[in-house]
Amino acid sequence: MTRGRLLEVVDVLESIDAAALRRWAYRCVDSLTARCDEIDALNVFPIPDSDTGTNLMFTFRAAVESMRAAGPTADARAIGRALAVGAVAGARGNSGVIVSQLLRAVAEASADGPLDTVSVQAMLRRAKVLVAGAVSVPVEGTMLTVLAAADREASAHDANVGLATLVVDIAEATARAVDSTTDQLAELREAGVVDAGALGLSVIIDALVEVVIGRTPPRRRYRRPHEHERRTVGDASNVSSDCDGAPEPGYATGRPLGYEVVYVVHGQNDAGAAELRRALADIGDSVVVAGDGSGAWSAHVHTTDPGGAVELGIAAGDVRGVRISCFGFAEPAGAVSPEAHDGAELSVGRDILALVAGDGAADLYVQEGATVVRCDEAIDSSVLHRAIVGMKHREVLVLPNGALSAQELVAVGAAARADGKDVVMLPCSAMVQGLAALAVHDAARAAVDDAFTMSEAAAGTRWGSLRIARERSLTWVGTCEPGDCIGLAGQEVVIVAARPLDAGCRLLDQLLATGGEMVTVLVGAQASEDFGDRLAEYVAGAHPGVDVVVYTGGQPGDLVQFGVE
Repeated sequence: MTRGRLLEVVDVLESIDAAALRRWAYRCVDSLTARCDEIDALNVFPIPDSDTGTNLMFTFRAAVESMRAAGPTADARAIGRALAVGAVAGARGNSGVIVSQLLRAVAEASADGPLDTVSVQAMLRRAKVLVAGAVSVPVEGTMLTVLAAADREASAHDANVGLATLVVDIAEATARAVDSTTDQLAELREAGVVDAGALGLSVIIDALVEVVIGRTPPRRRYRRPHEHERRTVGDASNVSSDCDGAPEPGYATGRPLGYEVVYVVHGQNDAGAAELRRALADIGDSVVVAGDGSGAWSAHVHTTDPGGAVELGIAAGDVRGVRISCFGFAEPAGAVSPEAHDGAELSVGRDILALVAGDGAADLYVQEGATVVRCDEAIDSSVLHRAIVGMKHREVLVLPNGALSAQELVAVGAAARADGKDVVMLPCSAMVQGLAALAVHDAARAAVDDAFTMSEAAAGTRWGSLRIARERSLTWVGTCEPGDCIGLAGQEVVIVAARPLDAGCRLLDQLLATGGEMVTVLVGAQASEDFGDRLAEYVAGAHPGVDVVVYTGGQPGDLVQFGVE
């Protein structure tokens, strides 16, 4: 269809206001969702992991959720800003991080109000600059090439041209650029496809055309030639894009082919982001570090050292939203297929590793068959990593017990998997939860089943703790003074009392308010010798029928930990 026929409509927009921006964002989600499988199937560069369409779709969904949070009365400036913030925070994959910069350019262009011809031209110029600055190694035949084509077409128009004519011509130039990508990149040419990210960008611009003129440009559909379909990285068969899928028992899968690492770093400036970009480029490729304009940066890298990639982010600022996915496993030389075992059972050993504070608690964990890493004082994540790598067996289940942050655990787990360990971090936030998990551990079960059962036991254990306040502070239940005893349900302060026994009894009442059959009391080093027994007496009187088990944990910090099962 020619531009003239596309413009044969009565109502075309002269500018893109807040309402039109909203419609465009929603239309992008709808269009990317409708063509997600098509785009995924074309994905061969930089890694043929068949997820470009999915990444773009989820990135735009995150942008739309942020836009919704801005409220129904938000103006164009607020909507543009929300789209950019949401896209950077929720960016998926290389393509998602790149398209977040397009939305950042939209935000900057809409800062002065609705978008017209001049601001759309400025938006594409800015997007090209932002993307070029975010990508460590630009490659022809990708989203960057198509974005450059869109910018050239926009710049070729006079500022007085109508908005409808401008966006239609940009969309047509973009579509032509997509078709040209096949001959611009060897991987695309070999597979006989266009670039998946480039097609996604074209879909996004076509959605803008629909909003402006009320009609969708007709486009061809792309299909990967049959002989190239489902081809995997390195020609290895049955490669998964997610490391969570366990191989068949006894099948030696070899080392991971690599990882995609994406996270958001807060509190960094342009210079810091550039330094992070350079550091990531030293340990991987496909590096993109892109900002939302207010100090939040989405980082993306393909690497064989995912733990190192996350550690670089932690060194750069406040890391959130870490996502690590595996490109699959390479079959090692001499690997034996599952069929070659003739159904024979293979004995697979498994280690349990626990982070524990206190002599008594350490003895309890050792008696239950766990290997203990002491954390009486704050420990570095590298200590846990070394302990995992040093375990005898390949399968390692870790009970973190709240000693390290979620970000640190993600980094350690990824690094340990890169070192050949099948490690699972169980969701234990306290030692009493770890003890509950250990109680149902069964080495005879498959690792995935054992991990699930142990995780379920930990999650089913409500926990709390008592601590002595060291300084004056404001809590949800009032102000505490130095020397007060504070009771926490999980991580939240729910009790402030002058006497530890009063705080402990009140906290037990709260923990047992929704039921419970057994209370585990782990008494800390700072508690009096009879403190656990006095708490047990209280439970016996106030909550008859509830069993109480008291252990001397000896942990510093907490006067006592409670676990309710």
